[in-house]
Amino acid sequence: MKQPWHKQLDGLVHSSIDHTNIFGTVLRIESGDKQLVWTGAAGNMNADSQFFIASTTKLYITASLLKLRELNKIQLTDKISLYLDKEILTGIHYYRGTDYSYDLTIKQLMAHTSGLPDYFQQVREHGRKLQDDITAGHDQAWSFDKVMEDAKQMKPHFPPGKKGKALYSDTNYQLLGKIIEIVMQDKLEHVFQQFIYEPLALSRTYLYTNNPDQAPQPLYFKKRPLHIPQAMASFGPDGGIVSTAEELMRFLRAFFEGTLFPKEYVIELYAWNKIFFPLQYGIGIARFKLPRVFSPFKSLPELIGHSGLSGAFAYYCPERDLYLTGTVNQISKPSSSYKLMIRVLNTLT
Repeated sequence: MKQPWHKQLDGLVHSSIDHTNIFGTVLRIESGDKQLVWTGAAGNMNADSQFFIASTTKLYITASLLKLRELNKIQLTDKISLYLDKEILTGIHYYRGTDYSYDLTIKQLMAHTSGLPDYFQQVREHGRKLQDDITAGHDQAWSFDKVMEDAKQMKPHFPPGKKGKALYSDTNYQLLGKIIEIVMQDKLEHVFQQFIYEPLALSRTYLYTNNPDQAPQPLYFKKRPLHIPQAMASFGPDGGIVSTAEELMRFLRAFFEGTLFPKEYVIELYAWNKIFFPLQYGIGIARFKLPRVFSPFKSLPELIGHSGLSGAFAYYCPERDLYLTGTVNQISKPSSSYKLMIRVLNTLT
């Protein structure tokens, strides 16, 4: 027999579909003790749909780096110049007459406190953002070398590690992905396979690299499905993973419960800096917390995890011991996934 809140949760998921902004939603919820395990889907998605998790991929990079730390192959305080060639680093962080390129650390990249420009969301040399080209449907491929080339044409925002300063930059995670490959002497997808997919028996999660692959649900930008396989195959470490709500849940739980690396590492990630309201960023992990003024009669608990521009999300709510994963699969409304999670938390109060 269904619990009373099952019907309410079904209603929330189905009401998220408006055929104007949201065309497909999938949501999975689990409590820490697994007394609550629920999956719902609506619109053009079902409970087993594969979807692009976009920047939620960054949690997989964080998990891989923490595993490398456990294996004593890296320290988060290491300078990235220990691993990356001069050809990559030279000129990447030249700020107000000082070259900081060789001072950058792994931790600063993870925390977005490097000051490096964002190759994806910032204006490039010819005056357009890559993000604008992609959301307009102008599919294109790029390489790590191209990312570095573009980033070097952009101005850094502040010296690395400046107190209280953080700027979300996908460039950071392109560099981290390259460091993982260099340390492991293997492709990133093979490292994910060894550190994450195989230990968690994830059979439908993978790094998207195959342009003809049409398994993932197409992303939407406003009312239009985007056919951008070259771009999705280029994001790699900053946003290229495909998964399902259930497998994303399996990963999220493993991340917080100490399955993939020592559990005590997690608390060390909670060094929060503002990035954009109402998100804060720690060391390879994000925090969503609305101020009391937005909910004067009911205090909303914090959510810790990650989300993506695609509308994908993977968050843990420590106060309620609840895990939430899924997607609303819409690029143009980044707040939609958070609104859905807030409604879920209010329903389950």
